[in-house]
Amino acid sequence: QVQLVESGGGLVQAGGSLRLSCAASGYTFNSNGMGWFRQAPGKDREFVAAISWNGGTTYYGDSVKGRFTISRDNAKNTVALQMNSLQPEDTAVYYCARSRSALAFRNRNNYDYWGQGTQVTVSS
Repeated sequence: QVQLVESGGGLVQAGGSLRLSCAASGYTFNSNGMGWFRQAPGKDREFVAAISWNGGTTYYGDSVKGRFTISRDNAKNTVALQMNSLQPEDTAVYYCARSRSALAFRNRNNYDYWGQGTQVTVSS
């Protein structure tokens, strides 16, 4: 069965960096785009970044553009999110998700499998 397992979350001071990783299994990884979303307490799940099957297309949410970078390693079945210049408003649970196709999408309705999430907390 499809499994997505996130790691790399933690506590960091404002201005710091974290690198999240998502390990995928149970399907042919390079057949699907991947995405990262986040959800803060009391807020809707928000799009962060997405990448197509071969990394040729990437999208970013407006609030993270220029600070976060999504990448994938199809040989290792992993997708990463490098987060720099972190701010307290980046505090949330971060989820990776599998696109329903090879493409990348901003809309969460285009994703069919989700990981359990990893907590990122940025202190001021």
